[in-house]
Amino acid sequence: MEKTTTFENHLLTVSVSPHIKSPVTVEKIMWTVVACLIPPLIMATAIFGIRVLIITLISVISCVLTEAISEKALGRPITIKDGSAVITGILLAYVIPPGVPYYLPILGAVMAIFVTKHLFGGLGANIFNPALIGRAFLMATFPVAMTSAWIVPKYLKHSADALSSATPLFIVKHYGIQALIQKYGSLSYIYKNFFVGIRPGCIGETSAFLLLLGGLYLIYKGYIKWYIPVSMIGTIAFLTWIFGGEHLFEGNPLVAILSGGVMLGAFFMATDYATSPNYKTGQLIYGAGIGALTVLIRLKGGYPEGVCYAILLMNGFTPALDSWFKPERFAPPKGEKK
Repeated sequence: MEKTTTFENHLLTVSVSPHIKSPVTVEKIMWTVVACLIPPLIMATAIFGIRVLIITLISVISCVLTEAISEKALGRPITIKDGSAVITGILLAYVIPPGVPYYLPILGAVMAIFVTKHLFGGLGANIFNPALIGRAFLMATFPVAMTSAWIVPKYLKHSADALSSATPLFIVKHYGIQALIQKYGSLSYIYKNFFVGIRPGCIGETSAFLLLLGGLYLIYKGYIKWYIPVSMIGTIAFLTWIFGGEHLFEGNPLVAILSGGVMLGAFFMATDYATSPNYKTGQLIYGAGIGALTVLIRLKGGYPEGVCYAILLMNGFTPALDSWFKPERFAPPKGEKK
């Protein structure tokens, strides 16, 4: 709302707050996130081959085109230059296996951008993470392709055995941690290679190091806070240590953190502005909730990974967390009732 008035022949425009503008724009943040996601793409291409790059390009182009068509059809300004659709396209590609058919990211893009984002009101109005809804949709409609299209990584030792293309979480869930150690030779080999990114998995889940590096840069720039990633990763590590082994306190938290989509989810998906809480306490609880649900799904669910569904479930709690932990700007004096 603006009010225009005349004072000494000067035209004054009074608008609502904030009156102090930040040089950081939505567009700048979005393209910075895109830049942080490029190194994992380069690593994934080196590990799995050129197919990774093709799937990612298809996903990004599909998301951008769907964004433009959706905004045109709904009578909204075309905002494809802000980078949000590019991020969704990259993240959607990152959470699907590298061997899926090329039409899958196209279908996922329509679900992510048109249904999850624009039918809910556009950028900032969606209540669920678009890329993860796209993945959940693909998992429900193409379960075989989404759970069997793994590719044996290059440079992986013992690459000729029957479990070469199986993800570490699948091996641990169905055969136990000892089977994983037997496959790769030693825990030190697992830690080193999983941290670097030489392991089977979805396109963008492989390199924990590069995802951590990008996430720390976003924290350094102030684009995200540490509360959600730290509480999420810490909860996964703690609960896996307690319940993840054959007996209590025999689980391996490092394998749990370095496997699956923990790093990608913690820094690039759980911290999504539109679907995560705004306040510190709410963010800590939100991250811990994602971590607890991830461990619960991994240990007791039928699917070896739980990050996607854990984040989507906690997305639904975001409005409540914001309402419960909203700071009081004008608290009454001590002794007085509200």
